[in-house]
Amino acid sequence: MTVPPSDDVASELVTLLDVEEIDTDLFRGRRLAGAVGRVFGGQVIAQALQAAQRSTEPPKTAHSLHAYFMRPGNDDYPIVFRVVRDFDGRSFATRRVIATQKGVPILTMTASFQLPEDGLHHQDAMPDVPGPEALRNERQLRGGLAVPEGTPPPAFARAIEVRPVEPALWASPEAGPAVLNIWLRAIGEIGDDPAMHRAVLAYASDLGLITAARSPHPITLFDPRVQGASLDHALWLHEPFRADEWLLYSIQSPWSGHARGLGLGRIFTRDGRLVASSAQEGLMRWRG
Repeated sequence: MTVPPSDDVASELVTLLDVEEIDTDLFRGRRLAGAVGRVFGGQVIAQALQAAQRSTEPPKTAHSLHAYFMRPGNDDYPIVFRVVRDFDGRSFATRRVIATQKGVPILTMTASFQLPEDGLHHQDAMPDVPGPEALRNERQLRGGLAVPEGTPPPAFARAIEVRPVEPALWASPEAGPAVLNIWLRAIGEIGDDPAMHRAVLAYASDLGLITAARSPHPITLFDPRVQGASLDHALWLHEPFRADEWLLYSIQSPWSGHARGLGLGRIFTRDGRLVASSAQEGLMRWRG
């Protein structure tokens, strides 16, 4: 497979997430060129966040989002995002976003924005793991997997480089600990707009959370006996960062059951700053 230059891939990602304003508080998300089937959940989250950011005046900055997936998106159609301005206060603002395709809701999201201010600070320590330079990326690991014929590469793989610290979780059906650490970054520079960097991280934050929930069970990523889908997703944005520089996504899954799995994530910069946290519950329906 020919890999396009990183500048082209980065430009495609920025274009994909740069929602088009079609009326006041009404936006249209672009389709991923060449994609077929189900829309990657991170794309819908990121485009919804962009719609919310476009409706909020700086210097208020997004610090959290909470999203519920109701229906899978279809890559054959654009997504329309309607923003509701629920609250505009002196320090905080709240936006509600409804994403629809062909008039039917596929996702709802609330996002909160805060005027920057100082406060008491503490954070978790960054896990002591190998750096990304010596690790294989997702594309290389995928080459060694027993992938069902005709399975397309994941949508994120074109725009986000992923290097798992624990590659066995990608390549082995053996049960292991419910922990996953992955280095990730946008492939290519995406400019200096902090809102775009937040959107790209929201896009990438949909990776790995339910993979960690599968890890304690003897199944592979592509096991046809398991039906998987994101159900809800939360992201908290703590500190400034660049999404086109290496970030460590450290994930653990404290629980799975009742056809659902829970993943909790922390995102660190190379110098150990905790810049974001995430949580996701996903469908893990056993059909064996």
